[in-house]
Amino acid sequence: MGPMGASRSDPTARRRWTMLTAGLTAAHHGFELSSGVGLVGQPELGLVGAGALWATQIPTWITLAARGGHRWDRLLAVWSGAALGGAVVHFLIWPWRRGALGVPVLTEAEGLGAATLPAYNALLYAWGTAAVLSIVRDVPRRDRRWALLGVAALPLLRVSARHHFSWIVDQAATGPAWWNRGVHAG
Repeated sequence: MGPMGASRSDPTARRRWTMLTAGLTAAHHGFELSSGVGLVGQPELGLVGAGALWATQIPTWITLAARGGHRWDRLLAVWSGAALGGAVVHFLIWPWRRGALGVPVLTEAEGLGAATLPAYNALLYAWGTAAVLSIVRDVPRRDRRWALLGVAALPLLRVSARHHFSWIVDQAATGPAWWNRGVHAG
């Protein structure tokens, strides 16, 4: 039985929120790369390595969410917890103000220009919301605690994000390229 009482073989039992969370993770990474601020994991793995990692992990995530049995519930919970941590970390390291709805809105992030921040904020909120709904709606209650393992990666994500930005500013100054064009050093 699935989280809502339907069989996993029933197409209506697919983990739709989890698939959306994976898709929004890809959208986040694609937004940053297309905006010229690099790819998550690029300082450690290089552009090709980070691209290969995400080109493998995200489709696997979507496939397991769509067709995987119960044995994948814990892993999917961890990944959704890490996605939630990934969205939240932006609001911990970048300046923000209280927006019209009373929620934090980034005023600066990743070296992105002011024109791109509204879309970036919307993407981060969609990503975080989908991750929460994935955990609450798609993960069986008995396995939800595994999402905490993913969220617990937040301190590492924070260090990684700070390192990524420092690294890409240096890369943009010393070796300008299409993938770091959005960062204006100095």
